[in-house]
Amino acid sequence: MIKVCLADNYPVVHFGVKSYFRDHATISIVANVGNFSMVKDVLYTKEIDVLVIDLDLEGMSSLYELKAIIKHYTKTKIIIFSGYSEQIYAPNAIKAGVAGYVHKTAKLETLGIAITKVQQGQIILNDAIKKSLALIAKQNKSERLYRKLSNREIEVLRYLSNGKKNNEISAILGLNEKTISTYKLRLLTKLNVTNLVDLVNKAKTLEIV
Repeated sequence: MIKVCLADNYPVVHFGVKSYFRDHATISIVANVGNFSMVKDVLYTKEIDVLVIDLDLEGMSSLYELKAIIKHYTKTKIIIFSGYSEQIYAPNAIKAGVAGYVHKTAKLETLGIAITKVQQGQIILNDAIKKSLALIAKQNKSERLYRKLSNREIEVLRYLSNGKKNNEISAILGLNEKTISTYKLRLLTKLNVTNLVDLVNKAKTLEIV
């Protein structure tokens, strides 16, 4: 039996996923948590084969925090189950060591297949993501801009788009405020804009946030 921990902010997601897998032949949801600190507690006290986690999980400020889990809990595979754009976030997540990315619009059957495959050692990318990545080379320069953004730059951009100030972002990510300013300048340059309003609008147009 594949033992799964589901980490998500919303009770309705917990209820739906747990109900779907209640009588599953090979998958068992053995833990449900609503914030990142609880994820660490579960992994410390239980043997979890697959962690299914939302990028927006309360208490998780950065994709880098998943890297730490991957490093310390090598037997636990991670699947991101999120509403964020697969085209933007899945490639960076895979680079960070995540085993799979399933968009929340997918059927729970798809999530089940992903859980089984990552447990077998496979890396899961939705067919739609593969097609999107294949089209990148055909896109014009402005459409390819987001591919130049690092994981950290995307995270900073997300917080800027949510109205966070540089000092607030530095506190959330545990980085120096000057470092956040540097990331902001890089974002302005890479997305070819001159101010924060245009930066946020460009990010929305490219579906980065």
